[in-house]
Amino acid sequence: MSNVVLVTGAAGFVGSHLLRSLTNDGSAAAVVAWRRPSHGRAAPVPARLPDDTPDVRWQDVDLIDADTVAASIRATRPTSIYHCAGVASVHASWNQTLATLEGNVQGTDNLLRAVAAAEIPSRVLVPGSALVYRPSDQAIRENDPLGPVSPYGLSKLAQEMLVQRYAEDGVAVLLTRSFTHLGPGQASAYAASSFAQQIAQIEDGQISPVIKVGALDARRDLTDVRDTVRAYMSLMERGTPGRLYNVCSGQSHRIGDVLDGLISLATVSVNVDIDASRLRPSDNPLLLGDPARLTREIGWAPHIPLPQTLKDLLDHWRSAIR
Repeated sequence: MSNVVLVTGAAGFVGSHLLRSLTNDGSAAAVVAWRRPSHGRAAPVPARLPDDTPDVRWQDVDLIDADTVAASIRATRPTSIYHCAGVASVHASWNQTLATLEGNVQGTDNLLRAVAAAEIPSRVLVPGSALVYRPSDQAIRENDPLGPVSPYGLSKLAQEMLVQRYAEDGVAVLLTRSFTHLGPGQASAYAASSFAQQIAQIEDGQISPVIKVGALDARRDLTDVRDTVRAYMSLMERGTPGRLYNVCSGQSHRIGDVLDGLISLATVSVNVDIDASRLRPSDNPLLLGDPARLTREIGWAPHIPLPQTLKDLLDHWRSAIR
């Protein structure tokens, strides 16, 4: 059987980095990339991956349209599926709860239902979120208590429960609880990328030399997106279906220190201003994971140090804004 790999959400942050890694790996006979239909607008193609990449076949598929999803799965018959599509914004989920649940739960159900109905011997990786856990002041393990504190976290817990049901029914589903990942190409709605974008704009003279920020005291387990993608590919190859895996570094970093690291890379002087509109409710003071299971069973460990990630993120924005 040909090794056909499908990536949903392929035009997004994680999906596009995954596409690059898959095409560089060269083991797939074909890589199929799903993105949301453009409805007459220019179809999104991530700057991280050229549209003419010969090994990638783009398809416009709305995951909320169950019939289209089922037909596309029957036609493609993928042997590996990375389900990177969904709603990713914690902040926006407070005002868009229904859309968050629909994107993360209904879209996933449509995909897994189509795979089960087509009776394809496919492995499906569904990246979940560490925000399903109850806030803790220690490193979190996979068997620690659950207790999401945002609509986004609730949607990912519902998604996870759905995935586990399909796993019990025989679908080879791999499930992660991924902690914070960042890197070049991340949207400016996320803290580190917002800092980097503003620094690049200040350097280019587009805005005044003031970085607007939200909360800086929270501590986060940060992993470079390229290391995260490498974990996903390793899990696809060697992970146990139905088993939960934290994807994280095991080290926490204060958001204010991330900001300081980016400012140290700036070519101009900048000031910092707290912007109340960037503060979000029910923020976890600490979100730190224990990656022992992933390391022990899969042999994965992060390779890219945070200073390199921050440099690459800032360099991306320097190129993007010009």
